[in-house]
Amino acid sequence: MQLVLWRHAEAEDQASSDLARDLTAHGRDQAARMAHWFDTQINGQWGDWMILASPANRARQTAAALGRPLRIIEALAPDASVDAVLVAAGWPRGRDGLPNVLIVGHQPTLGMVAARLLNREGGYVGVKKGAMWWFDTRESEGRLQSEFKAMVTPESI
Repeated sequence: MQLVLWRHAEAEDQASSDLARDLTAHGRDQAARMAHWFDTQINGQWGDWMILASPANRARQTAAALGRPLRIIEALAPDASVDAVLVAAGWPRGRDGLPNVLIVGHQPTLGMVAARLLNREGGYVGVKKGAMWWFDTRESEGRLQSEFKAMVTPESI
């Protein structure tokens, strides 16, 4: 299974509620650049991918830049737990018969998920706005392992 953690792009600071915050113009540009980059990485082959997003406007708008069907998952809302994210993804086997999942969510949760996948323990890593962290599962000596594949920020592409 491949799992991509995508932090929502830059959003407004103020709105009627945290979930109502929209992307800024800069955030829309970040999301578009990252979506294009990711599409080229998978050669436009979306058949084995599922896109899951937090119900927050900024996450849905970031995911929408992919131009693909997506599912809104309440369990991915801000302050979701690491376990909730991994369960939503179906880690390490996939979800609903699809082996690859891209999740659009929030800090600090995505940083905690990345830390768990990197070292199998708790902790935290910083995930910049609009950045993607890409993990893969592989089997070694009969054990499943997560393998860090890439980390890309909007500024790096």
